[in-house]
Amino acid sequence: MTQSLNLVFCGTPRFAVPTLEALVAAGHSVHLVVTQPDRPKGRGLEIVASPVKQSALALNLPITQPERIKSNEEFRAQLTTIHPDAIIVVGYGRIIPQWMLDLPPLGNINLHASLLPKYRGAAPIQWAIASGETITGNTTMRLDAGLDTGDILLQEELAIAPDDTAETLAPSLAAAGAKLTLETLRALESNSITPHPQDNAQATLAPILKKEEGQIDFSRTAQEIYNRLRGFQPWPGAYTKFRNKTLQILKAQPTNETAPTAEIKIDASRFLIGCAKNTSLEVFELQLEGKKRTTAHDFIQGYRPKENEKLG
Repeated sequence: MTQSLNLVFCGTPRFAVPTLEALVAAGHSVHLVVTQPDRPKGRGLEIVASPVKQSALALNLPITQPERIKSNEEFRAQLTTIHPDAIIVVGYGRIIPQWMLDLPPLGNINLHASLLPKYRGAAPIQWAIASGETITGNTTMRLDAGLDTGDILLQEELAIAPDDTAETLAPSLAAAGAKLTLETLRALESNSITPHPQDNAQATLAPILKKEEGQIDFSRTAQEIYNRLRGFQPWPGAYTKFRNKTLQILKAQPTNETAPTAEIKIDASRFLIGCAKNTSLEVFELQLEGKKRTTAHDFIQGYRPKENEKLG
């Protein structure tokens, strides 16, 4: 049986929850859960605890939510007193300072949802799908002072299905990542793992998403637009302009039918939009600014878009 390790867990999003739960279920001693402060969320700006905090409360684990950590002497003293064997970091959302990196003998072990060095950054799942990848995976690494640049410990591949979105892929990666983290800790304990440096020449970036990433560029092919639509779920999605109002494309698929770039083509009850290289996007569900989500058929009946009417 694996020896119980003294751990500190740093994480915030839903993606991190399976790893926290797996560590506890495996018998490790999670002495402290570090997560982001509660934030306002939604239209009502209600103060909401992070998914990791909600999980830690359910598991009856100690929680701290420092606003800053780099020069926080109280937080530093708290962690030093615990004497953790390792600090586990999954989507925490803060740069880990050097004093934390130096604290535990097994290091700060990070679970990252890509096959590093590809897709370093805050949104690896979204950018992998948006870039048309068919394979992604998880990496455990020992954090250093850089952005996702630490030595790789273990990696595991996972296929991206043709219709996967960021929302459907993330839970599968999270579950697989939890198991990979446990495997990494077992290997570190038994000294049966050899960390190896990343090849920086192969690195790609997955920066935090911005609203403008969702604006559809019809000079891309239909497949490229479809990949971005899948990747940028639930936000910023995929949107354009229709009669000076924002039009969200919610469900679509690429076709090889031709239509002039950015122009609407109505084929019976089918709603097509012309894209690059003689491709088009067939739209199934969409939502006009200020209106409810609707099918393409109902949109055609309600708004009577004209043949060759331009979007954007």
